[in-house]
Amino acid sequence: MRHRLFRLNQCAVPPPAAMMELIMGGWVAQTITAAADLGIADALAAGPASSEQLARQLNVDADALRRMLRALIGIGVFRQRRDGRYDLTALADTLRTDSPVSMAGLARWVGSPQHREHWSHLSDAVRSGTATVPQLRGKPVFEYLADEPELAEIFNAAMTGVSDFAIAPVVGAYDFRRFGTIADIGGGHGRLLAAILESAPQAQGLLFDLPHVVAKAPALLRKNGVEKRTQIVGGSFFDSVPAGADAYVLKNVIHDWPDEDAVRILRSVRAATHPGARILLIEFVIPDHDRNFHGKWVDLEMLVVADARERTAAEYRRLLNQADLRLDRIVDTAGPISIIDAIAS
Repeated sequence: MRHRLFRLNQCAVPPPAAMMELIMGGWVAQTITAAADLGIADALAAGPASSEQLARQLNVDADALRRMLRALIGIGVFRQRRDGRYDLTALADTLRTDSPVSMAGLARWVGSPQHREHWSHLSDAVRSGTATVPQLRGKPVFEYLADEPELAEIFNAAMTGVSDFAIAPVVGAYDFRRFGTIADIGGGHGRLLAAILESAPQAQGLLFDLPHVVAKAPALLRKNGVEKRTQIVGGSFFDSVPAGADAYVLKNVIHDWPDEDAVRILRSVRAATHPGARILLIEFVIPDHDRNFHGKWVDLEMLVVADARERTAAEYRRLLNQADLRLDRIVDTAGPISIIDAIAS
């Protein structure tokens, strides 16, 4: 329905006007980034405020702020009350840093000067078929971020928001109660694993990621009441992963790597599994249709950033087969993410 409404909206104006709107989408995204950078949504979380009050609180020019808010109000981000004060809308609320599912980090990552520069070389990436980050920065993206702590913090906040966005659809779409032990491989601080364990109160959890990453996990697991049911292990999935779990969950791990490395990760997981264990890849699965889909744009992000890719069902089946794993089914969720359900042969 959204696809048809979008196409109808395009047909309501001449093609040059429709194309102008698409091109100006870059300006829209950058204005949302500026709103997140300035912390406007956080400032309005306490209640409506005038432009003068906001300008003083945020230390910005009041006239420029009014002009920016006027543009954002036109697309449903923020609203102006009859008394002239500005207020949050449902869309603006997602730009709060403490929103249950915050998009502030993603806005700041996409619109950061560094990442804008990466995307400005998309045509070069298409010509060469290789990522722009190593060409511009002289090192792979994760090494680059390690040397840019402020940008890395923005990136981590972006990934946290995207992860939070996917948790409810994943837990709602799949029955984890049949597993005794569930391992989250590359699971970060354990947000997804905590939600899975809440949905499967009899299960034990195993959280695995790089040592410096999982070091920050206990507080989150304790907050969610699953710390006593979770074993935390540090390491690299390129070396090995803990053995013995009934289900291995890898969320947005495989899409970060080209095929050769993706197969190495899957083989590492396969080496730890017993026959019949489930390997659950939580990823975008590129559909066959020609409609708009989040994963098609994330696929370009992976091209620009990491020489990696989003994949179709057939491409995931081939990767799994190379690791002695069998694709059983693909479970759709209420969001754009899917669960690729595979079995250890």
